[in-house]
Amino acid sequence: MMNVTVENFDAEVMDASMQLPVLVDFWAPWCGPCKVIGPLLEKLETDYQGRFKLVKIDSDQEQELSQAFGIRSIPTCVMMVGGKPVDGFMGALPEGRIREFLDKHVPAGEVLEAEVTAESMGDAPAADDPSAQEEALHQAVLKNPDDEGARFDYVKWLLLHERVREARAAFEPAAPKTGVVRRFDALQRWLDAVDFAAQQPDPAQALAGLEARIAANRRDFEARFGKARLLLAARQWTAAMDELLEILMRDKSWAEDLARKTFIAILDLIEPPPVKVADGQIPPTDPTVATYRRRLSSVVLS
Repeated sequence: MMNVTVENFDAEVMDASMQLPVLVDFWAPWCGPCKVIGPLLEKLETDYQGRFKLVKIDSDQEQELSQAFGIRSIPTCVMMVGGKPVDGFMGALPEGRIREFLDKHVPAGEVLEAEVTAESMGDAPAADDPSAQEEALHQAVLKNPDDEGARFDYVKWLLLHERVREARAAFEPAAPKTGVVRRFDALQRWLDAVDFAAQQPDPAQALAGLEARIAANRRDFEARFGKARLLLAARQWTAAMDELLEILMRDKSWAEDLARKTFIAILDLIEPPPVKVADGQIPPTDPTVATYRRRLSSVVLS
């Protein structure tokens, strides 16, 4: 059992989970159920003889990590595989249920990676079969047109595959909700950026021109925002957010918060979906998203 902090999180969790499953136990000294499940998890780590790694994170002391995982109650356990959360549970479950949970993710021997991948993906379409992915996403929208998550995933998939016309058609029923559904607002900003790039005779030349304007005047926010939009259209997410941060560091409320709102939209676009578990959902964690959320907070609150 390893106690994890922000300083050793990458090595002990992210890197380690590339080799074997890592079970992250979020706890706190004052938490009664944590005192029950903690020793049980340590016992199971011994019983499973190295088939998974147990780490503990004090949610009071490591609030940055708790926020990155979206922890709302403790104890919460999250299973990390390949640098990503694949499953989890909340509360002090009995040993039998924890063993059932572990057995889904920590098979022995050389079949570890293949079996965990199959279990975590369930009935999802194969990652290397775009046609099957598209059909599954499209069918989800057809079955429930009011499912905001399904429509978001479908439109996002189409945009990622440069199917702009179809993405626009699939997004049209959701367009009136952009003011109240943040993820739809994010899609609208992405579509607007794609339109902006399409209006340029030569996007590469347009980008170079904007960079020349910025070099001449670092407070040319119109040029910086135009550059960010071209980068967003090209799906250069972090580069676009870096440019938006340059605006925010100089003028937090420029153009009625346009830079901040676009920055948040990009975070919504790149954040992975939550992991579904028996008692609800475990919010996702992504190092890039967590890093840029911290950078945004640092700039806005400074």
